[in-house]
Amino acid sequence: MSAPDPAWLDAQYNNRARIPEHPQIFERWTSASELARDRSLCLLDLAYGDGPGETLDVFPAARNGAPVLVFIHGGYWRALDKRDLSFVAPAFQQAGAMVVLPNYALCPAVTIEQIALQLTRALAWTWRHAAEHGGDPSRIVVAGHSAGGHLAAMLLACDWAKVGADLPPGLVASALSVSGLFDLEPLRHTPFLAPDLRLTEVTVPRLSPATWPAPRGPLVAVVGGDESEEFHRQNRLIRQAWGEAVVPVCEAIPGTNHLSVMHDLADAGTRLHRLALGLLGLPGGERR
Repeated sequence: MSAPDPAWLDAQYNNRARIPEHPQIFERWTSASELARDRSLCLLDLAYGDGPGETLDVFPAARNGAPVLVFIHGGYWRALDKRDLSFVAPAFQQAGAMVVLPNYALCPAVTIEQIALQLTRALAWTWRHAAEHGGDPSRIVVAGHSAGGHLAAMLLACDWAKVGADLPPGLVASALSVSGLFDLEPLRHTPFLAPDLRLTEVTVPRLSPATWPAPRGPLVAVVGGDESEEFHRQNRLIRQAWGEAVVPVCEAIPGTNHLSVMHDLADAGTRLHRLALGLLGLPGGERR
């Protein structure tokens, strides 16, 4: 079987090229995130490790024993910052959750594997310190967008005993992937990404959750209805790989593209937001 045409792969995966209004969307994210930090109780740039980019922002819960939402930003592992996605936090904080937004170093300065290891440290920090900020460490849900959705799936399937002897095997109770990437083989051949990501035949299976055994906790997998065929395939693939019992929700959000789907996550009136509340066990949540 011949490899996909590089130009076709660029057209499938270059979301900024597919969304002409992306500069305006990013401006909206910046403004909304600044407001979120200004108007919400939050602790910024707490260190979870000693490496580059190993900081996180915490939006504490109003009451003790709250579920914890850890949200991981996207950007193809090579762009964006936690501060660009602060706008995700307020609606969940107001619903009763503690929210954590970790940063990580970016490709090509580091590899995707190094990023994944950084985030295991961020989750270990969250488990160890959640109670200090109103969170229940036994109720950690990881969510992520795009590359962050890939990392959320990896963290759901992580062997936590190898990260820290004090960590429980089910440290991540469940996960939500928004426009996630679960098969990295196409990205190895995608011209606008390949030089920065430096994926190889050896690293692709190790970094593709679709090739891993299914984890114990559930994963909700959603994609924007207007996204490319490849993003829809990626979303279906993780259910095919892990099964319906582990991926009970695998659906497209109508009328949204790769970026605007994030507005639904932050909007308390939407199906996507209710799915996240369901994973957190908060009122108004939906499980399916």
